[in-house]
Amino acid sequence: MPGSRRAPLQSQHRSTMAALSSPLRVCRGILKELRAIQGPSYKKSLAYNYVMDQFRKNKVTGERYCRAKQEAHHASHTYLCLLASTRNHLVLHNLYHGKGERSPEEVASLVGLRLPTQPGGKGWEK
Repeated sequence: MPGSRRAPLQSQHRSTMAALSSPLRVCRGILKELRAIQGPSYKKSLAYNYVMDQFRKNKVTGERYCRAKQEAHHASHTYLCLLASTRNHLVLHNLYHGKGERSPEEVASLVGLRLPTQPGGKGWEK
């Protein structure tokens, strides 16, 4: 029965391991966000040089395993989350930001509803 005790610990360890993806994936994600912000000339920016320098400096080797590498990986993952969230916020802001007064039909369609129509009218309009 000792094997049954290990299963929950292993699954818990895997879930925490899955929370932080590999450093290479995080680096690629940050570079993707920089490319989305700055366009094709992102490799000439100071941000690109800084990100690449930090990832090269904190690369894991066989001789070195330190807490600073884990902290750098966590900080880079957090920065990737910030960049992606900022980009998503700008997209949503541009989509839903006030464009002046909207008609009730337009507001209803914005949230996926339709206004009811009255067949034959109300009787008082011409």
